[in-house]
Amino acid sequence: MFAVIKTGGRQYRVVPDDVLEIGKIAGEVGTIVQLGEVLVLGGDTPVLGAPTVAGASVAAEVLQHKRGPKVIAFKKRRRKHSKRKRGYRDEITVLRITEILAGGKAPTIGPRPKKEKVVEPTEGDGEAPKAAKKKADSKTSAKAAATKPPAKKAAAKKPAAKKPAAKKAKSEE
Repeated sequence: MFAVIKTGGRQYRVVPDDVLEIGKIAGEVGTIVQLGEVLVLGGDTPVLGAPTVAGASVAAEVLQHKRGPKVIAFKKRRRKHSKRKRGYRDEITVLRITEILAGGKAPTIGPRPKKEKVVEPTEGDGEAPKAAKKKADSKTSAKAAATKPPAKKAAAKKPAAKKPAAKKAKSEE
C-alpha cells in the first residue's frame, strides 16, 4: 500500500519504512507525528481524494532535525558595478514512515527504541583516573612555570627631561 501526501507545498509518494526529508515540522526527535493531507491511497483499490481522502493519514517517526545544503543567490548587473550575494540553509526534518492509516484510525506502531551504546567498564572507576590525570597535568604545568625564567618587565618610559630642564635653566638666569 502506498500514499501520496502533501506537506510543505510539496507532494511525496510514500510506503511504510520510507525515510524522507521534508520541510521542518513540529515534533521532538523520536515522537510519532501524523500527516493528514493524503491525496491518494494506493493498493488493490486506489482511492483518489477530492482534494484529500477523508479520514486518511500517514504516521511517521521524527528521526532528526537538521539544516540542508547552503544555497547562494548571487545577482550581478554587468557594467553597472552592482552585485549582491545572499545565502540560506533550509531547516529540514527527517521522517521514517511507520504506517498508512485509513478510516480515521490512530497509529498502532510507537516510536522505535533507540539502541544504547554499550560502554565497557575499565579497571577501577572511570572518574578516578581522569581526576588523577588532571592533578598530574596541573603539577606538570606548575613545574614548567617554575622552571621558566621570569618574564621581563616592560621598560619604564623615560620622562621628558628636555622641557623641564629648559624651564629650570630659564628660571636660574
